[in-house]
Amino acid sequence: MIFSSEESAFKDLFGNFPQTGTVVWIGVRPKSRQPMEVLEEVFANIGGLTGDRSNKGNAVSKRQVTLIQAEHLQAVASFLGKDNVDPALIRRNIVVKGINLNALKDKQFRIGEVVLEMTGFCFPCSRMEENLGKGGFNAMRGHGGINCKVIQEGKIVLGDSLEVL
Repeated sequence: MIFSSEESAFKDLFGNFPQTGTVVWIGVRPKSRQPMEVLEEVFANIGGLTGDRSNKGNAVSKRQVTLIQAEHLQAVASFLGKDNVDPALIRRNIVVKGINLNALKDKQFRIGEVVLEMTGFCFPCSRMEENLGKGGFNAMRGHGGINCKVIQEGKIVLGDSLEVL
């Protein structure tokens, strides 16, 4: 397939990121409907994060690790008329600031020692209404974060950078 120079230049834009992201919160969900365990570091293996109920120990699942932007938590809080939203209530594994996670579609990226690949968007569930109050589900729409699978195992630590590969 041959691309015109205009099409090629447009496709190149998908690889441009103004900066790296930074991990500002980490948590795992040990069991369904139980409080999240907030961590300073976590090991990611093929299958997911150590201690997370989504970790089935295999590479089949497309929802091994979930990420959300800190900036989206601020938007959700604003929609709810709150000053902030506790990331544990959102039930995503990693909160990152400074990079547009939605732009990682079809991309691999490194956080600490770990290489992840975005597999899709993480849409809100009815639990958001329960955790955030009336309107929580709608406040989260379009701001739910992303699902990823682990490509390379390793450790993720608070303050690690997210770099697109």
